[in-house]
Amino acid sequence: MDLPFKIDLSNKVAVVTGGTGVLGAYWVNALAACGARVAILGRDLALIEKKASEIVSSGGSAIGVAADVLDRESLKNAHKIVLQKLGPCDILINGAGGNHPKGTTTKEYLYPEDLTDKKDGITTFFDLDEQGIKHVMDLNFLGTLLPSQEFSIDMVGRKGCTIINISSMNAYTPLTKIPAYSGAKAAVSNFTQWLAVHMSKVGIRVNAIAPGFFLTKQNEALLKNPDGSYTERSHKILNSTPMGRFGEAQELVGVLLFLVNEEASSFVNGVVIPVDGGFSAYSGV
Repeated sequence: MDLPFKIDLSNKVAVVTGGTGVLGAYWVNALAACGARVAILGRDLALIEKKASEIVSSGGSAIGVAADVLDRESLKNAHKIVLQKLGPCDILINGAGGNHPKGTTTKEYLYPEDLTDKKDGITTFFDLDEQGIKHVMDLNFLGTLLPSQEFSIDMVGRKGCTIINISSMNAYTPLTKIPAYSGAKAAVSNFTQWLAVHMSKVGIRVNAIAPGFFLTKQNEALLKNPDGSYTERSHKILNSTPMGRFGEAQELVGVLLFLVNEEASSFVNGVVIPVDGGFSAYSGV
């Protein structure tokens, strides 16, 4: 792949969760292109092994390892495989995450008639499903915490080790309709700061990336109509993004390489970096 700049990760082992997603696949490609030995963790073994094979075919080093980020025993088994095949983890990218329709309202605002004239297909705040919300909170927050617990033990006392979490612009200002996802990503940002402080005496840096709006499989239905045109929600986003467009997946690679490179970011710790085209800087006027 074309990199914005190249760093030397030839002596590093990188573990990536969510590495087969639209964004995660770019992170895996970039780490491998810089020489890292990459372990791609996921529940769909066929999918992650396919991704690993693509990396190997391109001259990189990668393995696919079955793991569920919400299952401690699954993570322990994956860790054993990574140690046996690649060695101790130097870089952990907590990329697994996502939303769930049962933690999402159908309308941006609650109106009195939504309660008195109940219509099919309308989900208000009062209809949000507890299990749907729990799924989103667990996947994003626990799905970051548990892999960090499992793999950061390899990093203690070793130079140049780092954890990169994936937050979101929702963590700064919650978007309408998605309270569970916004809350979960706010938890990821807060946890990033907490863990950076906690791990500071054993030499592990912990930072996060907060992507703005990128078109992915997860949000395509919200951002595009069936005919491919942008939805009303997309136009609101673009009108609030000074650069006037959605981000491209490869535009996250530069900040990732900066954060994993000890020479470039050795004193950067406990920060959440927005990559959002100016969304967080714009007041709307």
